[in-house]
Amino acid sequence: MANTLRNEYQPDIVSPPGETLREVLTTIGMTQAELAERVGRPKKTISEIINGKTAITPETALQLERVLAISAGFWLRREQHYRESLARQQDEDDLATHLEWLREFPVKEMIAKGWISGFRDKIDQLKEVLRFFAINSPDQWDAANFSASFRRSNAYQANPASVAAWLRAGELAAQDIYCQRFNAETFREALTQARRLTLEGPEVFVPRLQEICADAGVAVVFIPELKKTRASGATRWLTSEKALIQLSLRYKTNDHFWFTFFHEAGHILLHGKREVFLEEADNSTANLKEQEANQFAADFLIPRHEMTRLRELVPRDGLYPSLESIEDFAREIGIAPGIVVGRLQHENLLPFSHGNRLKITLKWADE
Repeated sequence: MANTLRNEYQPDIVSPPGETLREVLTTIGMTQAELAERVGRPKKTISEIINGKTAITPETALQLERVLAISAGFWLRREQHYRESLARQQDEDDLATHLEWLREFPVKEMIAKGWISGFRDKIDQLKEVLRFFAINSPDQWDAANFSASFRRSNAYQANPASVAAWLRAGELAAQDIYCQRFNAETFREALTQARRLTLEGPEVFVPRLQEICADAGVAVVFIPELKKTRASGATRWLTSEKALIQLSLRYKTNDHFWFTFFHEAGHILLHGKREVFLEEADNSTANLKEQEANQFAADFLIPRHEMTRLRELVPRDGLYPSLESIEDFAREIGIAPGIVVGRLQHENLLPFSHGNRLKITLKWADE
């Protein structure tokens, strides 16, 4: 009889194991009092187990195995399933109070980009977003973990939740990039090689840039921006030996892309490891650091003595330098001509309507 019960019974994991015990006793014609006497436990304990008030312990499971010929493992799994079901139900009840938090995130965009899976049930979708951020519940959410310094355009207001999602996507992508321990000298050499890569197309410079920077302890990832991030780049340290440069191609053209890359590289070499740099900062300390990173990028791409020579190419009669002279200059110093155009425009030596055909537009593969 015990073997039949053990082999045929299919437990309902949401009911307490005491219900199963009650059914077994009814089937074999044993009372609760008799079971208590046979296992050597108080009648009250058996009653509380049957009514779901007391859990079946390993000791009790072994006693039931000996008396009822149903394995201790069965009773313990039954108890585990029941307690897990209770915990999951409580968890879902708790999460249901946090659905408003979920609305802060661009869930549809995150699904479209393949960052998370989509679910019809809102609580399941909330669980998926929590898994993405690797946090237990919205109670553990702390926006300060995802922002520190912002180079944000005054024309827009970034959504902190979108920024956090974009940064997290970069962090996850960086986990797949093996890096050597960070070495500043090696990274400076990588930047020298990166400068020459400005002459190459994405199919060449993307894998090569990631490779040479990883050898120096810096993971470079390319993550499309979300609508309300307004971010072209970000820099932070994932560990004391691994830095991250995250790029979005927000401005599309190669002059903006390379300036952003070298700007973020400047933060790595010039500033602290506990800071996150993203767009434009609001305080004076961060503004100073952004200026330093800007100057680092400008000088690395076009050294100051070369910039002096470039300014001399500008006619004094109010005309603009010819595109041919710009191309010649770019060729001489070994960078893409679009970068020279961007610098001249920034210096107000060339209007933003001139020279743009020398810039290269960068696009994501799925565009």
